[in-house]
Amino acid sequence: MGSPVLFRQDRVGRDEQVFRLVKFRTMRVPDADHITDADRLTRVGRWLRATSLDELPTLWNVFRGEMSLVGPRPLLVEYLPLYSPVQARRHEVRPGITGLAQISGRNALTWEEKFAYDVDYVDNRTHLMDLRILGRTISAVVTRRGAVEVCHGPFRGSTEPGRDRAD
Repeated sequence: MGSPVLFRQDRVGRDEQVFRLVKFRTMRVPDADHITDADRLTRVGRWLRATSLDELPTLWNVFRGEMSLVGPRPLLVEYLPLYSPVQARRHEVRPGITGLAQISGRNALTWEEKFAYDVDYVDNRTHLMDLRILGRTISAVVTRRGAVEVCHGPFRGSTEPGRDRAD
């Protein structure tokens, strides 16, 4: 998969603060022969993602207080100007390693569905809910429910009516 073994990338956390997420590398470094993400994903990387073991180093982000075990997944910095006001509410809480979207379909969900789960979590979170999500995460990982190799592609912006999008 290439060096280094750990993949680091800037992501957006609570209150839109940027932090450096740490995961195991699952893709080859891009070159002329491997252009798409699907082509760059290695056999080991596919297994790491399907079992969610690529997330183990993310516990470092939890330890540092940048993330929580449960919450909306932290996304790329470049997506910040693309959120609708409702979608941006996902940043009212610390991002998590797992969350409602992960136990409700993972990468099989559309961006709009993921954001709806994120806002639902922000509005209704409790300690009991977090425990239920953690329990269902174990089941989702073991059964690999909703695990697909590469997601639907980058977020291009909200499709919510009345959204003011800067082009």
